[in-house]
Amino acid sequence: MVCVWTRLVTVMSDEDCAAAGERSSLSGLLLASHAPLDDAQRAGRMKCSRCGASRMFYCYSCCALVGLEPRDVPSVKLPVKIDIIKHPNETDGKSTAVQARLLAPHDVAIYTYPCIPELDQSAENIVLVFPGPDAMTVEELWEYFSAGGAQRVKRLKAASETRTCPIQRVVFIDSTWNQTTRIITDERLQALPNVELKSRRTCFWRHQKGCPDTYLATIEAVYYFLKDLHSHYFSEYTGEYDNLLFFFSFLHKLINKAKQAAGKV
Repeated sequence: MVCVWTRLVTVMSDEDCAAAGERSSLSGLLLASHAPLDDAQRAGRMKCSRCGASRMFYCYSCCALVGLEPRDVPSVKLPVKIDIIKHPNETDGKSTAVQARLLAPHDVAIYTYPCIPELDQSAENIVLVFPGPDAMTVEELWEYFSAGGAQRVKRLKAASETRTCPIQRVVFIDSTWNQTTRIITDERLQALPNVELKSRRTCFWRHQKGCPDTYLATIEAVYYFLKDLHSHYFSEYTGEYDNLLFFFSFLHKLINKAKQAAGKV
């Protein structure tokens, strides 16, 4: 659920999205007001208080807000812990992983490979979001873990009593498709069951050359996974995690308007 936010809620309408050149997947989002981002944009780039680099909205190197206060951005509570493993060659400024960390700081951690989190499958039910021939869907998670031994079943029983989901931790890989092999073949990740997302079109403005438009930005993948998880294991989805796209939707609109002004759209 979304918490610690009392400002006006912005609902991105189909008309707003069309005017900004956005696809319909960003329409209808229940977002915190973008007014602080508008103000920060007008103020211009500022120096990060930690590293001194010139940044807009946030420092992707320090994972810190720039020109904004914590009260200016929403705080999103997630039902699971999320670990994002970033490829060392992934350019910080092009990655959207930092947005997840800024908006859900208590539930999201970022690691730069070869550093990865401690993944104790004896203590938690953990999955890796990555496509493949053996990957399951979100809907198949309960069945998979119910057949996975006494400890997993015990955690499932506890989950059913508290009306939560069958997993406690989710791992994402933050890299271009061509760079994923190095991480996905790491022996430390081999025991993790894989989950594949439903096919959706990306709204990311940095499209990977030669890749279909179903290759999502990291923040999109996190958002859609949680949306599907909530719909299947909790209740009807009513925008609980929409604010994970708080920065993404604003930047997308901003960039598309700039392209339109330059006649590139």
